[in-house]
Amino acid sequence: MQAHAEDLRTVTGDDALVDAIKENYRSAAIDEATMKMLEFAEQLTRHPATMQEADVSQLRQLGFVDEAILDIVNITGYFNHINRVADALGVDLEDFMVQG
Repeated sequence: MQAHAEDLRTVTGDDALVDAIKENYRSAAIDEATMKMLEFAEQLTRHPATMQEADVSQLRQLGFVDEAILDIVNITGYFNHINRVADALGVDLEDFMVQG
């Protein structure tokens, strides 16, 4: 999370927003579409068997096109995969990623 937070900080230039998202994205000041995207990714991560067409439809209603939804699914799946690989193999964080 630390590395990706730094990427987001670079893109947004908003330290408070990045810190709020890291703490609890649900209470961060983000727009409805971004919130729904994050909820979708969390559901896909934690409860993949519960995913339904309605979940995709909600994203479409908020302006996400099918290509963007596919990107969300692929990126979520990739990060879930690579995190499990790293955890299973005991990969240590880079020094700059260790929280103090």
